[in-house]
Amino acid sequence: MSGRRVMLCRLRAALLAAVVFFLAMTPTAEAAVYWGSKGEQVRRVQQKLRQWGYYDGAADGVFGQETYEAVVLFQKRNGLTADGVVGERTAAAMGLPAGGAVAASASSGSSYERDVELLARLIHGEARGEPYVGMVAVGAVVLNRVRSSRFPNTIAGVIYQSGAFDAVKDGQINLTPNEQSRRAARDALNGWDPTGGCLYYYNPSTATSSWIWTREVRLNIGDHSFAV
Repeated sequence: MSGRRVMLCRLRAALLAAVVFFLAMTPTAEAAVYWGSKGEQVRRVQQKLRQWGYYDGAADGVFGQETYEAVVLFQKRNGLTADGVVGERTAAAMGLPAGGAVAASASSGSSYERDVELLARLIHGEARGEPYVGMVAVGAVVLNRVRSSRFPNTIAGVIYQSGAFDAVKDGQINLTPNEQSRRAARDALNGWDPTGGCLYYYNPSTATSSWIWTREVRLNIGDHSFAV
């Protein structure tokens, strides 16, 4: 009897050790990177920040002073808590899951829904109150930029490129989009482009950039002019 008890104790200990090991090795959505972190997720954060003009250091996977300052600047400009920690909300704003391995397991469906939500937030911040076709047109401009070699090649990259959209600068990107904005995002993602390939839009009544007035306007929808 004592021998069987010893075997059972050993078996239980082995099972407990296996469970602990599995939990330790399983990535979670809550994983964060911060000062002192190293690895692939840090490198991806650095690449995003370089792409958008917040960081000009090496994408070496080491989270040091320069990376910290770039993260804080990104957070300040995008209405996030400026703590220098790339947690769930900051990672989502960068178009990155929080925890590097999560990206590999994300399904195409969930990726599509993340794109819908981010694009809807941009449309809501930039074009709510515009005619519906104008809302879709704003989403189409984002997607046209993704396809252009002159811009970042992801939706998040285009939207969060430094200085690209007023809604990001003033924090309206963080407002909860309504269903009309989500529907406009889906229509744009599904291929509707009312602009015919435009890469820019602006409100002629409020635009302050002299450069934007040099672009060729192709059409006007609501308060926005769409240009190439």
